[in-house]
Amino acid sequence: MEQDAGGAPYPGRLVGRERELSLLHGFLGTVDGPGSLLLAVGDPGAGKSVLLQAAGREAVRRGLQVLRCAGHEGEQGLPFAALAQLLKPLLAAVGALPGPQRDALVCALGLGDPAKGAAGGAAEQPERLLINLAVLTLLSDAASAQPVLLVVDDAQWLDSCTLDVLGFLARRLEQEPVAVLSSARTESVPEQLAGFGRLTVPPLAEQAAEQLLGAQPDAPAGLLRSHILRHAAGNPLALVELARATAEAPSSVLTAASGTLPLTDRLEAVFAQRLAGLPEATRRALLFAAAADGPDMSAALLAASASSTGPDGGVGAWLIAEDAGLVRLESGHVTFRHPLMRSAVYRTASFAERRRAHLALAANLASDPDRRAWHLAAATLAPDEAIARALEDTADRARRRGGYRVAAAALERAAELTPDPDNRSRRLIDAGALALRAGEPWWVEKLATAALALTDDPALSTAAALQAGWSLAATTRQKAALAHLLPLAADRVRSAPDVALKAISVGAIVVYNMGDESCRRRVLELLDAIPAGAGGLVQEGWARAGLDPFGDREGHLRRLAGSLATPDIGYEALTTLGGCAWVLDETATAIRVLSETIESLRRVITAGSNATVGQALALAQFESGAWEAAQASARDAHRVAVENGLDMAGRAALYVSAALCALRGETGAAGELIDRAVAGTYPAESRALQARARTVRAVIAAAEGDHERSYEYLRGLFTAGPDPEPLHYHASYYAIADLAAAGVAIGRAGDAAAVVASAGRRLAGGASPRLALLLLRARALLSPDEEAEKYFAAAVGDPAGDQWPFERAVTLLEYGEWLRRRRRAPDARVRLSRALTVFEQLGALPLAARTRAELRACGLVVSGATEPSGGLADLTAQQLQIVRLAATGLTNRQIAERLLLSDRTIGFHLYQAFPKLGVTSRAQLRDTLARLGAV
Repeated sequence: MEQDAGGAPYPGRLVGRERELSLLHGFLGTVDGPGSLLLAVGDPGAGKSVLLQAAGREAVRRGLQVLRCAGHEGEQGLPFAALAQLLKPLLAAVGALPGPQRDALVCALGLGDPAKGAAGGAAEQPERLLINLAVLTLLSDAASAQPVLLVVDDAQWLDSCTLDVLGFLARRLEQEPVAVLSSARTESVPEQLAGFGRLTVPPLAEQAAEQLLGAQPDAPAGLLRSHILRHAAGNPLALVELARATAEAPSSVLTAASGTLPLTDRLEAVFAQRLAGLPEATRRALLFAAAADGPDMSAALLAASASSTGPDGGVGAWLIAEDAGLVRLESGHVTFRHPLMRSAVYRTASFAERRRAHLALAANLASDPDRRAWHLAAATLAPDEAIARALEDTADRARRRGGYRVAAAALERAAELTPDPDNRSRRLIDAGALALRAGEPWWVEKLATAALALTDDPALSTAAALQAGWSLAATTRQKAALAHLLPLAADRVRSAPDVALKAISVGAIVVYNMGDESCRRRVLELLDAIPAGAGGLVQEGWARAGLDPFGDREGHLRRLAGSLATPDIGYEALTTLGGCAWVLDETATAIRVLSETIESLRRVITAGSNATVGQALALAQFESGAWEAAQASARDAHRVAVENGLDMAGRAALYVSAALCALRGETGAAGELIDRAVAGTYPAESRALQARARTVRAVIAAAEGDHERSYEYLRGLFTAGPDPEPLHYHASYYAIADLAAAGVAIGRAGDAAAVVASAGRRLAGGASPRLALLLLRARALLSPDEEAEKYFAAAVGDPAGDQWPFERAVTLLEYGEWLRRRRRAPDARVRLSRALTVFEQLGALPLAARTRAELRACGLVVSGATEPSGGLADLTAQQLQIVRLAATGLTNRQIAERLLLSDRTIGFHLYQAFPKLGVTSRAQLRDTLARLGAV
């Protein structure tokens, strides 16, 4: 296992360092010729050492002899300390050196006195020239047998004697197969290495930083994640260490007046060492700047000036800090050169020093009650109701502006400063409600758990239990969520039916995800026990539709329409109604409502897009044939879900991406995505997801020509026996027509017919128009000729089917195939042409190819715009997509990130595609694709 660029384990590669590794590999290719010199420079923690380690491993793999040393700050005063480390593997050859050189080197390395000194008395200090010549000879002799790479890390801390040797070597290695690869901090490059070529190691790009942070054992989410990314500023060491340091950090620390993050000892040492030796006035001025958030910097400058005793009003202190490279001074504003330097300044100060700074800042912020409240809170350790009330007022103002995360953090800090337990619990619950709006399930759970531990008040306990249930439901802990919600609902059905309905409404989401029939019936019984009109129409409508979508369809639609007609409905209710419309196959309504919700969320300052809304919108867009929009919605929803820990929403979004890839012929990507979607889930707690995963895997198997396996995946959506039951009471039915088609294809039509007949009986009177059309298609495929056409005609003739163009096109394709086999080519061509238009528009390449083959069999010559030509005809759809992206100049890593694949998969597909296209390098791709008309 390699180490990532920050030193933390990360399997197989360095995150975000493809460019640097490529340059290093190119550098290693020059070692067996004239000597080469390369110096990697970057900030502390940028990953220079890990890059050198990776280069050393690659050099060994290429057959080079690698000699290593590293500078240490504590050994800078020890002559030749690093040189001794570097030459250790060659010491056995020292005896073969010319006498004067041998004696000088032996003495320099402390290996014993030279011969003349052994007879008596200490040897004289050898001449530097002899030492340098000895090292050059030693390396030259070693390189004659095997090229040599010197890897010298942290050159800024090398002792001066070793640096002199390296400088001497650098001027004399031109004709030797010896290379030197070194590293140094940007601001501390030794003058002896000034002639080396430079490899700049910059901060990680945003996407790579997010990936590295997400790979950590305690990967943060939500507000904490965004703070770490901002403070780390792409520094790999900072990303790794901050993830470790903040694993148990309270949320309120992130939005306190200081806005700093806790540091590990390792990270603090890296940044704090630059503070050593600064004058006290400069350290004090820096602390004022560190304690201030961006908007408070003017107050910090005033406070620092007031505390200065010098005639220049403290300007000199700032100038010293700028000269030390710690801050920038621009137009009367102070900016830390790295956000973590700010944290280091703040964390290395004592609490008493920090308290004085915050009080001074608060005194200068009398006109800004929000910032003043945070500084007063940062200056106290004991409970203080006055400050708590000020923070509560701050939270209220932030909430009205849409800043739910900021408001939740303010209330959490207010709760910490609240003396009364019940009042503290109330503030925690209010904070939890805001964190829930921000989509932060782990934070909500933490706040709810703390509130439950503080109070016996029934109303407060109930509110906390509801929040805890939601937080569990948003993750994969489905049974734990029901353990919170169902007892609460059962206990409140009579005494507080509105509370019971709230618990059931959240519980309905869990039951839908789990698909457990006994749980579903239990919750339906509780719902039926709630008196009519006891709760909100929105919650009741979702609960009934989500738990029993095929029962009382008219009632479901009536409640949905009534709820949507409510004036000034909030986005939370719109989210619920969008999900209700989706589960009832009111697809157009779902898209309209959920799109409106997304736009509403984007207008709120800090809420951003919501993963729960986004994944539901992606599902509806996918089913409506808006595949590009569905892909965009799914990617956005997955990103937000990962950031905030909304696990179930993230998995649903991955399913949409997987389904799209599968239907477009990108089977490798589809398989990887659906594996990620179900990884770590228990089938009994995620039947909805398992059902969808089966449909994707069935499409993949069919595309690979394994129709038996495809049928088995689809058949697994229903139980065995004479009256098959669905694996999931809702999701299983949408594959019923595909199951019939697969059964016919492999000669198991009888078994498929039993499933279709059972599904028809169970859905009788409650099926949506969409499901009714799917049942017609299934019956057409399974019926004898005299009945099949009746079903086909009904399935393609119902105008309601235009809402689901892909499903309509599949039916048209199968109808056209049926007509062609009965020698009715003119009728078949009409249906097939309509189907082909849809498949080409959607990019469903496998089905488009199948349709064209049928049209050719009907005597019609077709050549679609998306059909490959020339050498492209041998490429799979996924290979074609990858080579097109590679032709634009994207690296394997960039293509992998865009397609949600691994680097290795991209490389494998390019390896297969190049011979088919007749190219040998990426540079030839653009011209080749242009010639073939595929750009």
